[in-house]
Amino acid sequence: MPELKEQIVVCGAGGFIGGHLVAQLRAAGATRVRAVDLKPLGEWYQKFDDVENHALDLQGLEDCRKALRGAHTVYNLAADMGGMGFIELNKGLCMLTVLINTHLLMAAREAGVQRYFYSSSACVYAADKQTKADVSGLKESDAYPAMPEDGYGWEKLFSERMCRHFREDFGLATRVARYHNVYGPNGTYDGGREKAPAAVCRKVIAAKLSGRHEIEIWGDGQQTRSFMYIDDCVHGSNMLLDSDFVEPINVGSSQKVTINQLVDIAEGMAGLKLKRRYKLDAPKGVNGRNSDNTLIKKVFNWEPSIRLEDGLEKTYKWIYEQMRKA
Repeated sequence: MPELKEQIVVCGAGGFIGGHLVAQLRAAGATRVRAVDLKPLGEWYQKFDDVENHALDLQGLEDCRKALRGAHTVYNLAADMGGMGFIELNKGLCMLTVLINTHLLMAAREAGVQRYFYSSSACVYAADKQTKADVSGLKESDAYPAMPEDGYGWEKLFSERMCRHFREDFGLATRVARYHNVYGPNGTYDGGREKAPAAVCRKVIAAKLSGRHEIEIWGDGQQTRSFMYIDDCVHGSNMLLDSDFVEPINVGSSQKVTINQLVDIAEGMAGLKLKRRYKLDAPKGVNGRNSDNTLIKKVFNWEPSIRLEDGLEKTYKWIYEQMRKA
């Protein structure tokens, strides 16, 4: 955990991971949390009245300076991003996120920030390592030679290097986690920015509520991924932030499943079987991606361990309640 009595700033606090992080910091006893996001406060997924909440545009340097005034610890979770459907069709917007990390690093250096956490992504990994569904886990070294996801992945990899060089040149204590597909309740599940677990839950629930027992799946359903539940994500992030480990590290589950298997799990929760229609021309990303957790187990004697079946059940129930109310 960070220094809980010092000023902690969570950038991207109105988003999915940021909202859960703020909730966990409060529960741990943090007394000076500043939550910052571009979205108007009424659109935040989680907002707490005992936290200093600000709607600021962190692509601009001046708003970054406002956000980090007096800060001891900074979490940079802010990004213009979404699931594969969003990042494949909005590469320019994803690249502009580089302004957020660049200006936050500049403001952090000016403010004398003691710890700076950056949330990177498995999208930094080289595409030629992810051509087969039966892929081996991606090791941290697989990010180079560089061939990341076009747009979003390049921005993340460049921002990782910015963190490295601000640490080496200016002494800013940066920590970088490469997240692998984070999911859970209190996040987006429709509108185009949702990721696969939330999208699958929404589609299965919609089929159950409507009585139209069919589902559209992007790709052939054989592409593989691993999915990390939000509680593991927050724990791993704080563990890394509080450590002396300075290199980028995987924070992701090593439980690999196909998209078809993900649908199987959601169908089991709904108690039905759906007719599957495969949209082969839809964005589907790489054929296979999984997290190699050798390094995080060696350094921290820990890895994300919440089973997909358990985390997805909580996610499914939350999305079901939102859709039922709507």
